[in-house]
Amino acid sequence: MQRTPVYFVSHGGPNIMFQTEHPAYGGLQKIGREITQRVKPKAVVVFSAHWQARRGNIEVNQAEATELIYDYYGFPDRYYKIQYPNVGSKDLARRILKLLEKAGIPADGVNRGPDHGVFAPFTCMFNPDENPLVVPMVQVSLYNNEDPDQHYALGSALKSLREDNILIVTSGMAVHNLYDVGFAMMSGQELPYVKVFDRELKKAVIDTSTDVERKKKLKETLFHQSARQAHPTFEHLLPLHVAAGAAGNDEAKQLFTMTEMSFSWAQYRFGEAP
Repeated sequence: MQRTPVYFVSHGGPNIMFQTEHPAYGGLQKIGREITQRVKPKAVVVFSAHWQARRGNIEVNQAEATELIYDYYGFPDRYYKIQYPNVGSKDLARRILKLLEKAGIPADGVNRGPDHGVFAPFTCMFNPDENPLVVPMVQVSLYNNEDPDQHYALGSALKSLREDNILIVTSGMAVHNLYDVGFAMMSGQELPYVKVFDRELKKAVIDTSTDVERKKKLKETLFHQSARQAHPTFEHLLPLHVAAGAAGNDEAKQLFTMTEMSFSWAQYRFGEAP
């Protein structure tokens, strides 16, 4: 049975929307074209590092029309005027809630707009003028914790959607340390832990033969000696665990990576694009 692939994208900051010469912008564009031209999903379910449920329950956006959430500070005015066209789906939201209930995962339907962990990479991937994504999109929260097993189970609970041509995209960063950006910029040097963790993450995702092994290795990366340097907090890494859960045994491929300052832009696909 043909299933949609699963993607993990590193989304960067909101400035990526305007940095059209940045290599990561081109990497995201390429993934977007693959999705619209080859995968051709009928809907998208997306998880972002910037939505952690306020309570213990997972939250699912059930609104069909919402405003963007400009969840960043100190940027020029144009960053707060950007628009990204998006339409939700009440039917898909209800279906997600039922699947979560079946998996024993408490969840609530809420009304919430896309945060920059969605609209920043999607603006690059699905430029409204050049490569629009003309299907409904439903965003689902992460847990408000750092438990990799819970996030893996969250993805696994929704993997059956892939059999109905519904695409799952998770958005975070392969390496994400905002505290060290200033030092990296002043020194003009990339921090040494960035490539170290980027390689460890790739091995955990790629060099595994079963879903059980991949789950174990991904969990182990959280205890690697470079992990808390690469991710002082894990919310940007946990979307990758959600993606792995949704992927099951599907093989993974690194579609792009680039390291700079205190970040890695690694992008992954689980499963094959048609």
